[in-house]
Amino acid sequence: MKTDAYRVKEGKKVKLAEWKTDEDGGLEQHDAKVLTKELQEQLAEWQERLYAERKQALLIVLQARDAGGKDGVVKHVVGSFNPNGLTIAPFKVPTEEELAHDFLWRIHAQVPGKGMIGVFNRSHYEDVLVTRVYDMIDDKTAKARLRHIRHFEELLADSGTRILKFYLHISRDEQKRRLQDRLDEPGKHWKFNPGDLKDREHWTQFTAAYQDALGTSTADAPWYVIPADHKWYRDLLISQILLDTLKDMDPKYPKTSFDPAEIRIE
Repeated sequence: MKTDAYRVKEGKKVKLAEWKTDEDGGLEQHDAKVLTKELQEQLAEWQERLYAERKQALLIVLQARDAGGKDGVVKHVVGSFNPNGLTIAPFKVPTEEELAHDFLWRIHAQVPGKGMIGVFNRSHYEDVLVTRVYDMIDDKTAKARLRHIRHFEELLADSGTRILKFYLHISRDEQKRRLQDRLDEPGKHWKFNPGDLKDREHWTQFTAAYQDALGTSTADAPWYVIPADHKWYRDLLISQILLDTLKDMDPKYPKTSFDPAEIRIE
C-alpha cells in the first residue's frame, strides 16, 4: 500500500482544500479492517525489536481539529503496541509552571527515550495554532516558534529519534456529525466540550494556522495529511506508515553474551 501521496513534501506550501477528507482507497470497510489487523500484528513484532535494541526511538505526533480522531488513533492503532515500550503524552492547556518557561520546555521532557515509542496527543504545535487563532501571539512570534520547532525536531532526529507527524483531516460536515453524536448519546456527553463550538466558528483561521504548521514537514520529521472522515481508512493508513517506518529503522535484537545451545535447564 503506497502512502507517499499523503506525505507533505518538504518546502511545499499546503492548501488543505486540495486534500480529500473522505478518501477510502477504493476499499470496503470490512476489508480495510482485516488489512489493519494484519498490519498491527506486524507492528507488535517490530516494536519488540525496537524495545530490545534500545538504540532508537519513534515519536508519533497527532494533531487534528476537535473530534478529528486523535483518541481513536491512540485506541485503535497505538493500542497494538506493548504498553511497556510506550509513552503517551496528552498536552493540555499549559500550567503556570510551564508558562514560566519557553514553550518547548514541557515538550522536551516527554520525548521518548531510546527503545520507546512516544505519542503526543496534541503537541508543541498547539503553541502555533490555538495561540495564533486567538491572538495570544502575533505572526512574528508564530514564525519564530515554527523555526524553533524545526530546529527542535532536527535535534531529536540527530539524537536517534524518528518523527512522524499526522494531521487527521476531517471535513466541517463530518465534525458537525461527530459533535452532534456526543450530544445525542449520553455515554459520550463527557467528551463534549462547549468550547469546541467556539473553535468551530474559527474554522477558516484554524485552516490557515494548520497550513503554516504543515509547512514544517522535512525528510526527518514529515507531516502526513490523513483523510479521516472514514475512521477505518484513517487507521489503515497510519498503521501502514508506522510499519514502513519501523522497517526502515530496522532495529535489531541485541546479541547475547552466552551461547543458548550450551545452556541446559534441569
